[in-house]
Amino acid sequence: MLSAQFLITSLVVVLLPGTGTLYTISTGVARGRRAGLAAAFGCTLGIVPHLLASALGLSAIMNLSAQVFGVVKLAGAAYLLFLAWQMWRETGSVDVDRDASERGMAQVAWRAIVLNLLNPKLTIFFLAFLPAFIEKGAGSAGQQLLGLSAVFMAMTFLVFAGYALIAGTARSVLSGPRAMRWMQRSFAVVFAGLAVDLALSER
Repeated sequence: MLSAQFLITSLVVVLLPGTGTLYTISTGVARGRRAGLAAAFGCTLGIVPHLLASALGLSAIMNLSAQVFGVVKLAGAAYLLFLAWQMWRETGSVDVDRDASERGMAQVAWRAIVLNLLNPKLTIFFLAFLPAFIEKGAGSAGQQLLGLSAVFMAMTFLVFAGYALIAGTARSVLSGPRAMRWMQRSFAVVFAGLAVDLALSER
């Protein structure tokens, strides 16, 4: 049974800015609403393995193993640096026809999936977050965790889709080459900073 506390807490967590939020917004600004929605969809899919790992108890292994956490952490940091480089390199005007293609949308979604997949903090976060809302007598713990995970995913997509639509709308204001270059490079610097923060993090 869903509680108001879980819904409110989940909404606050989803609204907090993170790598997925920044990627969705930057994609929406640079490539439009459709690409932003593809990023939102990819970010949502990217948290599925973390949610399943938490529900199945696999994240406890990652929490105990410094080696596993370290490898995934460095891979995630490297990927963030790759995205930063891509954003810095692809500044300026955007080819609308190219970005509107199915291949372009699939690439945006795939990058978003990998972005969240390579963030080991998500697995540990969900291991600590979801069990706090399990209720006695409301079914098995596994079923409750899967149900809570599904609600969290739906909330994530709706919030991120809202970010994408807002960013896509703002794109018309920031469509000039100079403004777009400034925005892209600003996001590139932020992603590089997130990569350093993730690489230096302990847990």
